[in-house]
Amino acid sequence: MLKKLFARTKADPSEALYAAIVAAARQPRFYAEWRVPDTMDGRFDMLVLHMFLVLERLRGETSTSELQQALTDRFFAQMDAALREAGVGDLAVGKKVRKMAEAFYGRAKAYRTGLAKMDEGLEQALTRNVFPGNEPTHAKALATWTRQANVALARQQTAEITKGSVIFE
Repeated sequence: MLKKLFARTKADPSEALYAAIVAAARQPRFYAEWRVPDTMDGRFDMLVLHMFLVLERLRGETSTSELQQALTDRFFAQMDAALREAGVGDLAVGKKVRKMAEAFYGRAKAYRTGLAKMDEGLEQALTRNVFPGNEPTHAKALATWTRQANVALARQQTAEITKGSVIFE
């Protein structure tokens, strides 16, 4: 019994990777240069974009399927915790997290399509999601950055990414 109490728990590899994603999504450049709204919604959108890029990079690699699931679970657990911390009532949290999940998967699908087609689709998706109701003057720059980040991630070794060493540029 004491062995279990004092035994070291195995580190969750999704923890370091998620921390790297969050740090990258909080870069001031997005909010200062490209005018991503510095709001809960704007920060959510940057986090979703970075999560998408990492998950897209790991997509199809069976050796990382458990990590991908753990990373996604961690993301939604953090969204749940953030809502509770913001004062959202227990009964509403589930509904809000479900809406966040729908938004996450909808954005991922739009970003994946936009990246694959190499047309204005990515810029349009970013305009619709990140800059709703605003002039999309910065969506083109963010779309260019997203394409460059996708290429940068493709060049990285999977082993390094899974350790939380993620370079988006």
